[in-house]
Amino acid sequence: MIDWLQEDLAPYFPKIETAQREPNGLLAAGGLLSPAWLTTAYRRGIFPWYDDDSPILWWSPAPRMVLKAKHFHLGRTVRKLMRKSDVKISCDLAFSEVIYQCAQPRDEEEGTWITEEMEQAYIRLNANGISHSVECWNPDGELIGGLYGLQINKVFFGESMFSRASNSSKLVFAYFAEFLFSCGITMIDCQMHSDHMAQFGASEIKRAEFEELLDYATNATLKINYPTFLTK
Repeated sequence: MIDWLQEDLAPYFPKIETAQREPNGLLAAGGLLSPAWLTTAYRRGIFPWYDDDSPILWWSPAPRMVLKAKHFHLGRTVRKLMRKSDVKISCDLAFSEVIYQCAQPRDEEEGTWITEEMEQAYIRLNANGISHSVECWNPDGELIGGLYGLQINKVFFGESMFSRASNSSKLVFAYFAEFLFSCGITMIDCQMHSDHMAQFGASEIKRAEFEELLDYATNATLKINYPTFLTK
């Protein structure tokens, strides 16, 4: 059994060590998607993931896929793309459109975990300067890729990305990760394993190490001024 979180109480979560092994990381249900609940959750390494047919479900899987600043690297192919590409990479110019595009079902999927309720919750976080989007624009000014997530002090919690053109999501992440680490971010939380993140140096770590890194990163104050454009 998992805990049911009461909406009329202050945000609270059980210890993440109590998360289920199967399905991996399922921790609790209920609660709200208000800024207070979401920031409390992310500080604890917990995130919402559910669909329209279920209540709000909260997860904290282990092992955890993370990209540490000291392990970040840009491969030769990515650097070549960055030199030759004529796209523009921006920050927070089209948050609503980015999360909408991320919510669209992939070719092999029928549904989406980014519900309308989730979209509105992260849009509110963006209005409060907590969540951020990164956009990729082609020379014609069309949005062809992007990602969004949350920054809490020295950690960025990646949530989702989309791509409408070859290499657009790769370029978005390359420019943005380079920017974040140059500003003092120590870790990007990628949540679950993906080959896309592994090519930049991300790897899976045990829960105990993740908690230690998370505790430091979320309590070490860092203010980032996000530029309108990451490219010239």
